[in-house]
Amino acid sequence: MEILGVLWELGPSTVRDVVKMIEKRKATHYTTVLKLMQIMHQKGLVARDEKGKAHIYRVAQKQELTQKNAVSDLLEKVFSGSAAKLVQHVLETKSASREELAEIRRMISEAEARAENE
Repeated sequence: MEILGVLWELGPSTVRDVVKMIEKRKATHYTTVLKLMQIMHQKGLVARDEKGKAHIYRVAQKQELTQKNAVSDLLEKVFSGSAAKLVQHVLETKSASREELAEIRRMISEAEARAENE
């Protein structure tokens, strides 16, 4: 996810570009990032332009779709499909600001309204 985050931020990039961005936050090795990006390419998460000397990688799908798929996978595998358990864990793990809590309440109200209309 960190590599995808860098590619979403920078756009199409070389492995070296990605390594430089990650190294600003934590120590990493070029070969580790290269291997992960090669695996991501095999799995279809990133596309690779092999025309030049340095391969250029780009994300294969939009950020929103990747995030939605990751959350759905997490929800099923870790929380047995329970959105309530997921939200409870998130709110217990990380403090939310008043603004974030207000936004969460708004989203819950919208979800309740959609459920009533179904």
